[in-house]
Amino acid sequence: MSPAATAALLMIGSGSVHAVVNAIVKGGKDQRARQGDAVPGTRMMAARALTDGSSAAILLPATLFVAAPGGAWGWLAASAALHALYLYALIRAYQVADFSAAYPVLRGTAPLVTALVTLGWLGESATAHQIAGIALIGVAMFVLVSGRHIGGGALGWSLLTGFTIAGYTVIDAHGVRAAPAPESYIVWLFVIMGAVVATMFTLVSKGALFRAAATQWRPGAIAGALSIVTYGMALLAFSLGPTAPLAALRETGMVTALLISIFVMREAVTAGRVAAIAMILGGAALILAR
Repeated sequence: MSPAATAALLMIGSGSVHAVVNAIVKGGKDQRARQGDAVPGTRMMAARALTDGSSAAILLPATLFVAAPGGAWGWLAASAALHALYLYALIRAYQVADFSAAYPVLRGTAPLVTALVTLGWLGESATAHQIAGIALIGVAMFVLVSGRHIGGGALGWSLLTGFTIAGYTVIDAHGVRAAPAPESYIVWLFVIMGAVVATMFTLVSKGALFRAAATQWRPGAIAGALSIVTYGMALLAFSLGPTAPLAALRETGMVTALLISIFVMREAVTAGRVAAIAMILGGAALILAR
């Protein structure tokens, strides 16, 4: 199998697993009324802190067996900082919006911004089919925000999340190529990011997430392991191919997200959202076209 085909398959698989991880985080519902003194969103913060903390704990021993990141240290620091902002915005988006509304917007924004940065500013190349596919995915995002699919506050947090996703995508695509080997960057990113995220949410929640974590540790541990799979696959893909088309392919995970929202979370899904998902799949088909 060619490197391009391998990268595409890795990204499509990464997108589906990512939707599962986000559904687990969204499932950590805030129970402020029962706890009384909980910071809003504490249970979702706990789910996310446990997710990234578990990823870090799983991969910490691997730091003894992979090469030091070398010239990728700067990329790692920038990525960890941007991931922290991304996760804060993500929690706020999930507080005020349905999973089936927020997730497609934040994921749909990211590849469009990524393409503008990598193709327009950094000068990476892409075929006409790939550019058309990326654009179609961007249009699908505007379909999702039309009408009453998502409120203004939720839209703002979802768009901010999408911009931060685009930012760390570009950073990590360059970082994984700057490291001595992809596995070196992957291992060190998860370890550093886990420490940063756990510290951030401990401070933001004023320590309240430790109480919430007592009931969140199982899904958090599962999500942590899945996070290694989903973003590890994405980083491996970036080491093999161009940034913008691969980032857009990861958004095929919205189909998995839609199925989760319907059959697991029992959310109402409008015809407009379904149409937008179909457009995203059409965009992916264009990206894969030869």
